[in-house]
Amino acid sequence: MTAHEILADLRNRKYKPLYLLHGEEPYFIDIVSNYIEHSLLSEAEKGFNQTVVYGKDTDIMTVLNAAKRYPMMADYQVVLVKEAQDMKWGKEDGDGKTIDPLLSYLEKPLPSTILVFCYKYAKFDKRKKTYKAIDKNGLVFESVSLADYKVAAWIEAFVKEKKYRIGAQAAALLGEYLGNDLSKIANEMEKLMLNVSAGQEITSKEIQDNIGISKEYNVFELQTALARRDVVKVNRIINYFDANQKANPLVLVFGNLYSYFSKVLRYHYAPDKSPNSIARELGISPYFVRDYEQAARTFNYGKTMQVIGLLREYDVKIKGVDSNADNGELMKEMMFKILH
Repeated sequence: MTAHEILADLRNRKYKPLYLLHGEEPYFIDIVSNYIEHSLLSEAEKGFNQTVVYGKDTDIMTVLNAAKRYPMMADYQVVLVKEAQDMKWGKEDGDGKTIDPLLSYLEKPLPSTILVFCYKYAKFDKRKKTYKAIDKNGLVFESVSLADYKVAAWIEAFVKEKKYRIGAQAAALLGEYLGNDLSKIANEMEKLMLNVSAGQEITSKEIQDNIGISKEYNVFELQTALARRDVVKVNRIINYFDANQKANPLVLVFGNLYSYFSKVLRYHYAPDKSPNSIARELGISPYFVRDYEQAARTFNYGKTMQVIGLLREYDVKIKGVDSNADNGELMKEMMFKILH
């Protein structure tokens, strides 16, 4: 089941006695656990029937004792274990026997208890009897990190759910700038939407004004200018970066450029250069495929390798190794070598 399908069941009061929410992407775990914590019980019911503990501050017996209680003046009680990856779970001895007092409960849970484990930033070991018991008698949800090329579509869906609109270019720009950290993206979008009227389309201008990505002077515009060998624009952007190094740290600019040209190199190696295949291979939004096609035409395989070498060389120099030159001058020098 997806996170949204789980939420739909919860809204319809279709509860499981056990939930294991695990995986590397914390965002989906958080939205499910937040709904369980804040919406399953009324405020009056929570006082006697809701227990929230954190893995590093609790133990198996505390969780077990809480789970075995019966609800008071309510149909259900909720026991929520946050950061469950930090809790000491039961172990198996050398004969394969489980030393875990929680296991007997998981094999026969109380139907009036909703016991939830939020196991974040990692996968729970599927070989464990604990996992198999929850999977059999409750629900296991694995929260998988979103591929980079799917982030823009996720942003569009997120914005639509909030009753706003966003253009494909703006969504792709956000995805490229913020990466695939969905919690970070959601936080930035929530802040942005506070400054945009409901129903209004979010464009690059709103992103520039509220998130700080300059519409004209950002690393993505620099990449586009390089791909087109637009010397004038490249120099204009580099001069802007030099004058605004606090907002555009050159170390991060170098990191983005290295990632960009690494993808151009992968484009050269890709046997299937259809747009969908390239988007998957490079881990980018389909919106940016044409940019990489252009870059590959501008920088052939040999030149791309040379550019990656230059980025490595100058990355060391801007960090002060074997060079006392000004960082802005180093960037301009490197750009000249890339373009010529």
